Amino acid sequence: MKILVTGAAGFIGSKVSFNLMEKGFNVIGLDCVNDYYDISLKEARLSPLLANEKFTFEKTDLSDREAMALLFDDHQFDVVIHLAAQAGVRYSIDNPMAYADSNLVGHLNILEGCRHSKVKHLVYASSSSVYGLNQKTPFGTSDSVDHPVSLYAATKKSNELMAHSYSHLYDLPTTGLRFFTVYGPWGRPDMAPFIFTKKILEGQTIDINNNGDMWRDFTYIDDIVEGIVRIANVIPTRSENWTVESGTPATSSAPYSVYNIGHGSPVNLMDFIKEIESALGIEAKKNFREMQPGDVYKTYADTTDLFEATGYKPKVGLKEGVKALVDWYRDFYKV
Repeated sequence: MKILVTGAAGFIGSKVSFNLMEKGFNVIGLDCVNDYYDISLKEARLSPLLANEKFTFEKTDLSDREAMALLFDDHQFDVVIHLAAQAGVRYSIDNPMAYADSNLVGHLNILEGCRHSKVKHLVYASSSSVYGLNQKTPFGTSDSVDHPVSLYAATKKSNELMAHSYSHLYDLPTTGLRFFTVYGPWGRPDMAPFIFTKKILEGQTIDINNNGDMWRDFTYIDDIVEGIVRIANVIPTRSENWTVESGTPATSSAPYSVYNIGHGSPVNLMDFIKEIESALGIEAKKNFREMQPGDVYKTYADTTDLFEATGYKPKVGLKEGVKALVDWYRDFYKV
């Protein structure tokens, strides 16, 4: 079986690629390796992948329509795991066009490639950010997600809508995964766990939004990868008895599904920082500030549907996960 993993130089994509190859699959990894954050980190993630004979790397931009069409023509993928995107809530305020290019045009190019080459299953990354102004917790996939508070979130909601239209029109099985605050070794430098670790070690002050009164459903990277790989084997099918009135937004008469993928136990931001302080043996210098544009107060995943479909259940607790992140950071950056 031949599997395309987009975002293969990324935090999640590199780990998914490893997992799939360990299971014996051939992986074609796509990434444009842009400079949104430190390219050397992306290259370090890629290096061991490139040494594996089951891995083929394609340096291609998702938004390049001709290149993407050629990619699908050349390889004839069985499954596509589409994780590449322009990430980051705050960056979407400063550079919105990057999100249109990667998350909208790029996603459409993936859908077109899957449609024309008759891919058996498209699994793609959505985000917990789609829940926006929702206050009822835990967040469930049956909830409305019509009020995003960032352009990034709006593009991810758009990805789900675009996928549904292709599932309906072309019988393309698609599954969207709403990720909840993924952290761990090899993580993204623009995310709070990495930023806090780096700044505390360097003796810099960390900014704490909403004066620390925030909650996140922190989910360890290995648990996320396990969920992705399992759901790739659960291919949605048509449900002729489904109706808008009786069904949920996460299912359809088309071969279409959406799931939350998270730990299912939100952690107060201050408690998360305390775990990093404990693992580092250093107390952070703290600057408490107001809620920032695009932020949400709390994320909390109801993963019941995903568990029922795959048996997926996160195993790594906060203390273990934070220690692994800190140990990796110290080793990788020699501090």
